[in-house]
Amino acid sequence: MSVSRKLAAILVADVVGYSRLAGADEDRILARLRTLRSDVIDPTIAVHNGRIVKRTGDGSLIEFRSVVDAVRCAVEVQTAMVERNAGVQPEHRIEFRVGIHLGDVVEESDGDLMGDGVNIAARLESVAKPGAICLSEDAYRQVRARLDLAVTDLGPIHLKNIAEPMRVYSLQVGTVLPPARQAQPPATKIPSVKAVPDKPSIAVLAFNNMSGDAEQEYFSDGISEDIITDLSKLSELHVIARNSSFVYKNVTASVPDMARALGVRYVLEGSVRKSGNRVRVTAQLIDASNGGHIWASRFDRDLTDIFAVQDELTQEIVSALRLSLTHGDQDRLAQGRPVDVGAYELLLRGREQASTHTRTGNIAARSLAADAIAIDPEYAAARALLSFTHVLDYVNAWSKDPEASLRLGMDLAQQAVEMAEEQPNCHFALGLACMWNRELDRAQAEVLRGLELSPNSAELLMLMAHIQIFSGNPAGALETLDASMRLDPHYPEVLLQFLADARFSLGEYEDAIVGIELRLQQNSQSETAYALLASCYGHLGRFEESREAWEKVFRINPDFSIERRRRVLPFQNPEDFNRRVEGLHKAGLTLRNDGRC
Repeated sequence: MSVSRKLAAILVADVVGYSRLAGADEDRILARLRTLRSDVIDPTIAVHNGRIVKRTGDGSLIEFRSVVDAVRCAVEVQTAMVERNAGVQPEHRIEFRVGIHLGDVVEESDGDLMGDGVNIAARLESVAKPGAICLSEDAYRQVRARLDLAVTDLGPIHLKNIAEPMRVYSLQVGTVLPPARQAQPPATKIPSVKAVPDKPSIAVLAFNNMSGDAEQEYFSDGISEDIITDLSKLSELHVIARNSSFVYKNVTASVPDMARALGVRYVLEGSVRKSGNRVRVTAQLIDASNGGHIWASRFDRDLTDIFAVQDELTQEIVSALRLSLTHGDQDRLAQGRPVDVGAYELLLRGREQASTHTRTGNIAARSLAADAIAIDPEYAAARALLSFTHVLDYVNAWSKDPEASLRLGMDLAQQAVEMAEEQPNCHFALGLACMWNRELDRAQAEVLRGLELSPNSAELLMLMAHIQIFSGNPAGALETLDASMRLDPHYPEVLLQFLADARFSLGEYEDAIVGIELRLQQNSQSETAYALLASCYGHLGRFEESREAWEKVFRINPDFSIERRRRVLPFQNPEDFNRRVEGLHKAGLTLRNDGRC
């Protein structure tokens, strides 16, 4: 058998407490691991150019071209696991330990790796805490300038069967609090809001997953989200967006407290139990003003009847609130259901993956949406999701040919609208694609049509604000964002970027900085936030702070390019973009031809 030696970045990972998990229910733990590998782990490894050398029941040995790729892969997987374990009891969580080393390995003819490089990575994994990543000093030296994560120097450690002590560094990506200890974000960041007057207001909480399997969470979340989508079509209601109502998932809080924070009178809560081909959905509508139960119901059906359950549940809520619906309202509530429940489940999983807004999640979402379309070629919602993934590829330069990705996204969104003109999510997809294709008038028309169909859509309002910023109407964007925040008081952090962009376009640089700093408190890895911050400081004459912010842009994304952003950002008036570059010039940041300093 021929062998060869080489230098390689080696990652070794295993499941914490695998024997205990398997002893409790081996079939279930294996099924959960298979799902994690197909949805999260394997796509992430592929994105970061990794090669899976071998797997054991609970562990993996993976080779990467560089330590940077290995660490980025590990961080992304560990971050995804923190999100997946939120609300899961500690004894049921799947958590990984990871060890990474850069060293000499022996590659055999069948591709297997052996030698000190592998052994050291394995020993590093064994000393890592659950959810952590341990790096050797050789590996850490390659990435230390690119890490914004907290790093703990563990000092020299005697690793089993390794002759000399090795200096070890630990990265703790995140921790999961027990469900009872999780709490809502501070009130100073997310203030309470007042309900829209003279209109019934409702929040649909995330339905509890009663299936006994955390991997079924996507299904209960999807049911809740679809109920929100249906109710959002009714102009007679003020409906809180999913993003805000789901903040209270796995949080111990009273219904009146949640209603007060969200600015609503009514709260819908419930549960979903999916077992084999059967599904049970329970729901109750609560008047938060007095804690009284207005209506409660339980649906025990075959899984293929899930769409009828959603329709009946929505109709019962409408009746309980004594809403008078027009024929158009009635028609909209009944439209857009898929033909096949298997396609629907794929869509729910795809939406969950797309919501991560990561390259790996985008790849997984695209695959799931394509599988749904293969089952049901007329499934417009799946086509809209597929369009969204291709547009994200264009915006983030995640594909080899971003321009082709945008064209494909445009075509798919147009097909979705032609298939289901009455579905607001299809108009969202086409509006988004048109905006990035610099067809701003058409984009605005699509969003307006979407808002006619779904007046309560915070997502469509945010897209409208983005279009207004690019169209040179920042004052209008601020009004639109205000309307979006009323529907989504726990708004996503990217909304703060839109607020800052609008303030910047108005020349209100101090106010723009406030928005950016609030965003960075929630997401310290946003290079776009730091780029705008650098320009704001430049315009205000705070040159040292401008240079510091600009350095952080490239620490986060070494490939950041002003010239690419000039090509991609669809400002109608080029001066709106030039003003952003001007702030950098004022700080003495001379741009190279590739847009870097």
